[in-house]
Amino acid sequence: MDNFATVDARTLPGPAPPDPDPRAVARRGSRTVEGVYRFLLTPRWWGINVFVLLAVPFCVFMGSWQLSRFEGRVQDHRAASEQAAYGRDDAARPLERMLPVDKSTSGRRVTASGRYGEQLLVPGRELDGKRGFYVLTLLRTGSGKALPVVRGWLPGTADAAKAPAPPAGEVTVTGALQASETPGDNGVGAGGGLPAGQTGAISAASLVNLVPYRLYDAWVTLDRADSGMTAVPAVAPNGTGLDLKAFQNLGYTGEWFVFAGFVVFMWFRLLRREVEFQRDAALGLVPQEPGRTPVASG
Repeated sequence: MDNFATVDARTLPGPAPPDPDPRAVARRGSRTVEGVYRFLLTPRWWGINVFVLLAVPFCVFMGSWQLSRFEGRVQDHRAASEQAAYGRDDAARPLERMLPVDKSTSGRRVTASGRYGEQLLVPGRELDGKRGFYVLTLLRTGSGKALPVVRGWLPGTADAAKAPAPPAGEVTVTGALQASETPGDNGVGAGGGLPAGQTGAISAASLVNLVPYRLYDAWVTLDRADSGMTAVPAVAPNGTGLDLKAFQNLGYTGEWFVFAGFVVFMWFRLLRREVEFQRDAALGLVPQEPGRTPVASG
């Protein structure tokens, strides 16, 4: 027997495999990418894509709208402040020419003539950090209507004995025109049950049952208070201040833009998970789930 070892042909080195064609590799890679993302054309993903395409513009639109509301309130507040400053030096105009009260006329100086009639107190009003009450007197004008006139403010609890009597005879008043108050806004009392001779809000709706006159839907605060009282400064009309509602608009703006970003983030997250699932399923690493068919990768 020869002493030569038997060599298994399978252990002999074979010829090296040929280098892959780069164009073929590129074509297979392209088909793989197309296969992985082919799930975007399934009905399930059509629904997801349509939802995202509708939700994102809607959220952006709502956020922009809320931002415009906030900017509008800021502009109104600036205009009202400028108008109040301008109105103090503006020449007084006849009351009838400045009605009805709106954002352009609120705070402007007006003048009216007549005779004082019924007098009421408006409790629970603060001025310079102190609590007190307004002295409100109805001015009966020649038009047959009565104009509520705030003649001044006094500290302490509302007491008719503290309020000075109005001047007798024909008088001419000059002051800032104000819109009727709404109970519950800007510190205006909303509760009822006040004693006789008192009112919580200065408005025609609140006064119509308290005085026997037809009323203007407006009121005036005098430039100079009567009889040692303190003059009540004019206030900006409702909806023109940087109040809670204005900052709510700013908060809603942020919320809508966050929603838009969240929708986009969730879409990319779902896309990434689906791609990983398709690749793992194509390699047989995960079982096939009902309703999700792995797409061939090449």
